Amino acid sequence: MSWNPTQNPECPLSGNSDIETLIIPRARDLGGFEVRRALPSPERQMVGPFIFFDQMGPAEFITDGGIDVRPHPHIGLGTVTYLYQGEFEHRDSLGTHQMIYPGEVNWMVAGRGVTHSERTSEETRATRHKLFGIQTWIALPEDSEEMAPDFEHHKEASLPVIDDAGVTARLILGSAYGETSPVTMQSETFYLDVVLEAGAPFPLPDNHEDRGVYVTEGSIEVAGDTFEAGRMMVFRPGDRISVKAGPQGARLMALGGATLNEKRYIWWNFVSSSKDRIEQAKEDWKAGDWQNGPFTLPPGDDAEFIPITPELDRTSPKG
Repeated sequence: MSWNPTQNPECPLSGNSDIETLIIPRARDLGGFEVRRALPSPERQMVGPFIFFDQMGPAEFITDGGIDVRPHPHIGLGTVTYLYQGEFEHRDSLGTHQMIYPGEVNWMVAGRGVTHSERTSEETRATRHKLFGIQTWIALPEDSEEMAPDFEHHKEASLPVIDDAGVTARLILGSAYGETSPVTMQSETFYLDVVLEAGAPFPLPDNHEDRGVYVTEGSIEVAGDTFEAGRMMVFRPGDRISVKAGPQGARLMALGGATLNEKRYIWWNFVSSSKDRIEQAKEDWKAGDWQNGPFTLPPGDDAEFIPITPELDRTSPKG
C-alpha cells in the first residue's frame, strides 16, 4: 500500500516486565476499508529490519468494490504482502504481473528504485468479496540499499510449516526453529503466520536479536496479562519468551531479526540511511521522466500514478 502520514500508533506503558514496547495501532478508514498501522511508532521505528507494518481489513466489498492503489515508487526497502482473505493484482516496473492469494508471499525488493500498483482484479470485483491481510516493509542493509530491484513470488505450499501441539506456524521469511523460507533475504530475519488453539503455548525463537508479535485474531497471554487483537508487543533481546492463546484461540504474526547498524529515515514510500537520497528520489518522482529517469511506470498500468502533493512535499523525512 502507498504510505501516507497518519496519526501515530499509541505506545502506552504495558506494566508487563516481559514487554519492552506495547503498540496499539490507530485505525484509519479509507472509504469502507480499514487500515491499522503498528510500525513505525513513536517509541519503536523498527522491529529487527521491519520498518512498516499495516493490517489491511478485514473488509467486505459489494459488487464493483475493491482496492485501487495507483502506481507509486519505493526505494531502500522490500515489501512483503501476505493475505488471509481475498486477493491483489500486482504490477511493477520490472514487468511483473502477479496475482496474490491467501498464504502466498509477494516479495518485491525496491533497491535503487521500483514502481508498482496493487488492485482488486476485475473478476473479483464482479462478486461480493473480502480482504484481510498484512503488508510490511523491510529496510535493506546499507550495502543493499542501491541494489537492482527484484521480485519473487512463492506459493503457499513452498513455505515451511511447523506443527506442534495446538500450534501451526507458517514461515514466511527468514529462518526459525531449524527451518528456512525460500524467499531471498538481504539480512537476518524471521516472519511467521501462527495459528494457536485455545490455551496453546508458543515460544518465540530465541536466536534472533529483536522479536515482536502482532495479534490479528483472538487474544494471547504474556506473563499473566491478556492482549486482544490489534496489539503489537516487542520483547527485550535475550529474554526467553512464550505466549499463550486465550480461550478462543489466536492468530498472530511473529516478526523480527537483527537490528540494522545505521539509522533509517522514512518519507512517503521511501526508506534510506540518507536524507539526501530521499530528497533525490522525491525530485525524480516529481519530474515524471518515465522514459529516461530512474522511475518507470508498470507495463499494463501506466495511465495514472500517485503524485506528491504540496502538503506532503512540505514534510521532512522522519528518522
